[in-house]
Amino acid sequence: MTLRPLIPPGQALRRAVRWLGEHGEWTAARVEEASILFDLSPADEAFLLREAQRKTDASPPRRSDGPAGP
Repeated sequence: MTLRPLIPPGQALRRAVRWLGEHGEWTAARVEEASILFDLSPADEAFLLREAQRKTDASPPRRSDGPAGP
């Protein structure tokens, strides 16, 4: 008899991505928290870290000198 995992393959990663999306910015600390919370593999955590970096690189720079807009 073969034991099957409680969560289907890839489902934990999907849940982690959803959780990260619901909790704001994707920081390294938040990715680490999601990895622990959803028991992700090291490969899945590395993927999320790459995505977090990609999202950071693609986002427009923030202005800190006051409100944006006209």
